[in-house]
Amino acid sequence: MSDLEQYYRVLELEPGATLEEVNQAYKDLVFVWHPDRIPKDNLRLQQKAQDKLKAINEAREKLRSLKTKHQTTLNSAPPQEEKPSQTTQQSAKPSSDLSGKDYSRANLSNKDLSGRNLSYANLSGANLSDTFMHKVNLRGANLSEANLFRANLLLADLREANLRGANLIGADLSGTDLRGADLTGARIRSGDRLLVKLIGANLAGAIMPDGAIFQ
Repeated sequence: MSDLEQYYRVLELEPGATLEEVNQAYKDLVFVWHPDRIPKDNLRLQQKAQDKLKAINEAREKLRSLKTKHQTTLNSAPPQEEKPSQTTQQSAKPSSDLSGKDYSRANLSNKDLSGRNLSYANLSGANLSDTFMHKVNLRGANLSEANLFRANLLLADLREANLRGANLIGADLSGTDLRGADLTGARIRSGDRLLVKLIGANLAGAIMPDGAIFQ
């Protein structure tokens, strides 16, 4: 079995799956195998989950890189070589540098913003529900009143970000850097139950929803 076939198999996909299918399969498998869903005292399953996540991350990154490279090749081909069936496949790749942009109240639900630079961007009131933002740079960004319901923010940079009044219910902030972030009034609980994943998150100096500074 080739490495390419193995990557598809890890993501439980058939060879040739689209980038959208790769991203969705990744989200589904991360949800299933996230260590937070495994009993902490079951060390065997915890290790298995970590190994699974490592393989899932590698498979997605490799397939994404290959598909992006293939798309670039298609877009650079001479016009006479284009086929009508390729037209819908040749969408321009979004810029990775979106720093300082104004997306206030924008509907970005279910978008893939992973790896983008959104530092100091205005996302106040934006709909970011179910949005994939793995390793996104949101340092100093304005996310006040934003809807981050079930958003995937694994390893995101949220230093000094404004999250006042944001809806973080169901969001995954595992490994996120939240140093100095302002979470005043952010929704993270239902009663006494914490509904945000914060495994490995750095909260040093962050203002918590109740106004207290995390020590």
